[in-house]
Amino acid sequence: MKRNTKIIIACLALLAAAGVMMGVWLALRPEVSEGVKEITVEAAHSDGSVKSFTYKTSEEYLGAVLLSDGLAEGEQGEYGLYITSVDGERAVYEEDGAYWALYRNGEYAVSGADTTPIADGDVFRLEYTR
Repeated sequence: MKRNTKIIIACLALLAAAGVMMGVWLALRPEVSEGVKEITVEAAHSDGSVKSFTYKTSEEYLGAVLLSDGLAEGEQGEYGLYITSVDGERAVYEEDGAYWALYRNGEYAVSGADTTPIADGDVFRLEYTR
């Protein structure tokens, strides 16, 4: 009987911890902006050149904009969209450690492209990084 009680208490503690973590995530998640927004996406290539693209969109997340326009290509992984190509240039981490770093308004993004919300006037930078 004592063993069953310990298992039940452990399960309840686990559920409580999961509930707290879900509450924290809901409270701290980035807000999405509805309606049409104008954003700029800069592609910083390995040769140092930078191309700028302007979009007017009603999408809520950056990944959808990048993929629908064809500016970026990627694969869905366990952490979301992994960008493999931007503006025709591939970055292959397995070959030389290169990847596409994402910046939002000058700061390194803490989320992937498909979970990064966009707001009117945002400037995103996809930078070839090695």
